[in-house]
Amino acid sequence: MSEQARKLLIVEDDPGLLKQLKWCFEAYDVFTAENRESAIAELRRNEPAVVLQDLGLPPKPEGVEEGLGTLSETLRLAPHTKVIVVTGNGDQENALTAVAQGAYDFYEKPVDTETLKLLVDRAFNMYELEAENRRLQHQVNESPLDGIVAASEGMLAVCRMIEKVAPTDVTTLLLGESGTGKELLARALHRLSTRDEKNFVAINCAAIPENLLESELFGHEKGAFTGAHKQSIGKVELAEGGTLFLDEIGDMPMSLQAKMLRFLQERVIERVGGREEISVDVRVVCATNQDPQDLIKEGLFREDLYYRVSEITINIPPYREREEGRIILAQTLLQKHCEKQNVAINGFSDDALAAIESYPWPGNVRELENKIKGAVIMADGKMVTAADLGVKADEEYEDTLNLREVRHSAESKAIRVALTRSFGNVSKTAELLGITRPTLYDMLKKHGLSAEGYMKKAAQ
Repeated sequence: MSEQARKLLIVEDDPGLLKQLKWCFEAYDVFTAENRESAIAELRRNEPAVVLQDLGLPPKPEGVEEGLGTLSETLRLAPHTKVIVVTGNGDQENALTAVAQGAYDFYEKPVDTETLKLLVDRAFNMYELEAENRRLQHQVNESPLDGIVAASEGMLAVCRMIEKVAPTDVTTLLLGESGTGKELLARALHRLSTRDEKNFVAINCAAIPENLLESELFGHEKGAFTGAHKQSIGKVELAEGGTLFLDEIGDMPMSLQAKMLRFLQERVIERVGGREEISVDVRVVCATNQDPQDLIKEGLFREDLYYRVSEITINIPPYREREEGRIILAQTLLQKHCEKQNVAINGFSDDALAAIESYPWPGNVRELENKIKGAVIMADGKMVTAADLGVKADEEYEDTLNLREVRHSAESKAIRVALTRSFGNVSKTAELLGITRPTLYDMLKKHGLSAEGYMKKAAQ
C-alpha cells in the first residue's frame, strides 16, 4: 500500500489542531470528522485503515464517554481498523481503558508531529501485515472443493481423491467418525460430477424404521400395505440422473441388503407391492461411521454388498488428527458465524487456541461448529475465550512442541506401523524403517515394544 493509497481518518473537534494534523499527514489520503456521527459516516464511506481519534469529543469534550463510544462503534463496524486515541496530558487511565476496549495505541497531548507520524506509520504497517496474513490464510482455506476447508495433509489427500473420483460413476464409500463431514464430501462428489444439474438425494439408513426403509428407498404401489393410499416414488427414483447418498449404510437391515445388492448390480428396482422392473440411472455414494470389516465378521453386513459399495473407499480423518488444519478450520467457522450473527469478533484468545489444539473433540467438526456458534453468541469481549467455547484443554491429549517429545512419539508410531505391516517380522520391519536389525532391537527396547505381540495379531 503506497502512502497515497493509505486512508487515514482524523477525528478531532479542535479546528486548529485538525488543520495542523491535516498538514502533517498530507502524504496520506486524509478524511476528517469533528464528532461521533460524522466519524462513523466517514468510516462507512471511505473504510480507512487507520483512525487517529481524540477521546474528548462533543457534546462533552471535557469527558471521554463520547470518545470511548466512538471507538467501540468503530471497532464493531470495522474490527481490523487500527485506532490510535489521542488523550489529554497525564490521562493514562482513560488511554489504557481505550486500549483495553480494542484501540491499537494511544498518544498524549501536546502533539509532537514527528512522533505521531511514527505511530501512524507503524499502525499502517501492522494493518497491511495483518491484511496480507488474512489473504494468505484465505488461500490456504480455499479448498479444491467448494465449502470444504482442507489445510492438513490428511484432508488435502481426501480432496484430491474426491476430485479424481467425482467425474466417474464409480460407487464410493466414505468412512469416518460422526461429525467429520461425510455428507459435505458426498455433496462435493455430486457437485464436481457430470450429474450436478440433477438431484442429490440423501437418506439416512439409521434414522428410518426397518419396516419403512424399503418403501423410502424403492417406493410403493397403492395398496401395498396398510396406509398406502396412493403410489409413492422412492428415493432411488427421485435421484434419477443424479446422485443417491446412502448415509450410515452400515445400519441397513440384513433383510434389505440383498435388494440393495441387486439394485447396485442391475440398476433396476421394484416398488413395494409392484411387479414391474424399473431401470434407474443414478450414481451411488455411501457412508458409515462403523468399520465394515467388523460388521461383516459379526454377520451384520453382507460381504458381497461391501465390495459393491466400496469400489473406491475414502477415509476421512477425524478433526483431532488434522493437526495444522485444526486452527485454520476453527477460524473459518468463527468468521462464518460472526457474519451470520452480525457480530464483530477479532479471533480466539490464547487459552481458546490452546483448548482447540488439545481437546480431543469426540464430536469432530460438528461439535467444533456448535461450540463456536454458541461462543459467538455468548462472548462478551472482542476475543472468544476457552470459557466462551465451554472447552477445557485435556492434559491427556495436550499437544507439545518439544522436539524431543515429538521425535519420540513419531519414532514410536513409525515402528508400530512397520511392525503391523510386516506382521511382526523383524527383518522386514527393519527394512521398512531403513535401519539394521540390531538398531531395531535397541529401538524396540527403548519404546517398550515387542515384535511378538504383532505376530499374535497376525495369527488371529
